[in-house]
Amino acid sequence: MTLAFPTFTAGMVLSMSLIMAIGPQNAHVLRMGLQRQHLWLTVAVCALADIVLISLGVFGLAQLGGLSDKLLGALIGAGVLFLGVYGWQAFQRFLKPLAAAPLATHNAAAAPQAPAPISQRQAILSALAFSWLNPHAWLDTAVLIGTASLAYGPGSKAFGLGAATGSVVWFLVLGAAAFWLGRRLNSLHIWRVLDGAVALMMWGTAAWLLAGLV
Repeated sequence: MTLAFPTFTAGMVLSMSLIMAIGPQNAHVLRMGLQRQHLWLTVAVCALADIVLISLGVFGLAQLGGLSDKLLGALIGAGVLFLGVYGWQAFQRFLKPLAAAPLATHNAAAAPQAPAPISQRQAILSALAFSWLNPHAWLDTAVLIGTASLAYGPGSKAFGLGAATGSVVWFLVLGAAAFWLGRRLNSLHIWRVLDGAVALMMWGTAAWLLAGLV
């Protein structure tokens, strides 16, 4: 029992360190917050999706030795396609910021159209896609955390619980930051920079994944 808290903390720290980088999933949460569309639903789905991956890693993949080559290849292919399409959409918003930025209010003539509203179902499916169609999520969240949990033997459950808690804490903090920014950002320039950065990140990640298959 004396090792429970250090083990829990170790899992929490590892989980947060893996997901703190602004990857596709985090970028999606930020965009939903800036657009003020289903932000907290997106946060909840992303956190639950991570918990599923962590549980799968701690209680399954770690004991099985990780993902098979065929499954990993299929995930990478789906991830590359998804990232490529989403990167193209972000690039289109970069080229035409007036049609994408929901908050700019420079004047009535220049005010952009609000983004097309999406349903709760679409928000859930989008969050799941960003969570589960990203091979990094499987490799980092499921495989790496699952493998690390083996070092704690009987304490692997506490390690996994800590990792799940770290994921929940991170997405709550990220959601709060996105909500705060969404109430304050009204610059077309900021939106254009964000979309350009997202497009480059998505395409860069897709290219890196493809290079790994060569």
